[in-house]
Amino acid sequence: MIPFSTIVRELPATLPFIGPEAIERRIGRPFEARVGANESALGVSPSVAEAMREALGHISLYGDPEGYDLRAALAAHHRVELEEVCLGAGIDELLGLVVRMLTDPGAPVVTSAGAYPTFNYQVAGLGARLVTVPYRDDHEDPDALAEAVRETGAPLVYLANPDNPMGTWHGAARIRRFVESLPENAVLALDEAYLEFAPEGTDWPMEPDDPRVLRLRTFSKAHGLAGARIGYCVGHRDLVTGLNKIRNHFGVSRIAQVGALASLRDPEFVARVVTEVATGREEYARLAASLGLVALPSATNFVAIDVGGGDRARALLTELEARGVFVRMPPVPPLDRCIRITVGTATERAALAAILPEALAAVAASGA
Repeated sequence: MIPFSTIVRELPATLPFIGPEAIERRIGRPFEARVGANESALGVSPSVAEAMREALGHISLYGDPEGYDLRAALAAHHRVELEEVCLGAGIDELLGLVVRMLTDPGAPVVTSAGAYPTFNYQVAGLGARLVTVPYRDDHEDPDALAEAVRETGAPLVYLANPDNPMGTWHGAARIRRFVESLPENAVLALDEAYLEFAPEGTDWPMEPDDPRVLRLRTFSKAHGLAGARIGYCVGHRDLVTGLNKIRNHFGVSRIAQVGALASLRDPEFVARVVTEVATGREEYARLAASLGLVALPSATNFVAIDVGGGDRARALLTELEARGVFVRMPPVPPLDRCIRITVGTATERAALAAILPEALAAVAASGA
């Protein structure tokens, strides 16, 4: 008998996501429109591609375990100190490290019901206890989250701004009030993966002197480096020291570091991506309206479209999948009345515009 730990024995054998590749293997063909995983359909900057190809010549060598060049560039970019920046293999790895750093088995951890499920996966995998509060008007509710932290004594609370899966957002002043309302012994893991797509007034300068907030960013979205797995966080130097005690120091590859650094130096490319994504969101909103559906306002690279109910959304996902379109939906009511569609290439968006009416008609014919 395998001597699993108690935590592993009691965990279900599940993953936070079923990847599009797994679905393609099951259906036996590639998707015509892969618009469900919130990847960038617009690729990477040519300078990034060139830098990463050059780095392949040195792939026999480990990457810098300190990530010095990239961290120094990020520190200068955000006007913070080097010791206030930590790299990770995407926000997902950083979330796992944050949970491990701040919680003991059985400790309460607060999040929103239906928020980014990988955070929940990390909490469960480390034996902490998840406490959830509902969304309010399709937004994560900072007041309810703060109240849950105070009631439970949770050392950690999670919030994404802008939010995944709904695409909604709060202004910077609202989030700053939330941080200020937290007890001194609690930390907010503030996931800002989609911040480049958000309107003015959502971001604010990094202020790592406050140990109650750790701000997590990624190169997976606007920078197009999801497959390279590269993210970072900025926070109080004591928090970063804690992360350095437990992180995998060779977890961020040489190629990922080089690519991220090159992308940070090409803000014009990222700006073009943001503009194209805004165009795609507008197209999705018009498409939804033409079909009698409602697209939620979005500050991300995806749009949540209200299709009228969870059963109808699940049926629509099945019909879209059968027609070669990969999308996802939020996991719990009432958010699950929506489907969530990533802004794809112009070709993918055209395919979706042609296929979505057919899929909706099939759902209507089935009575769902």
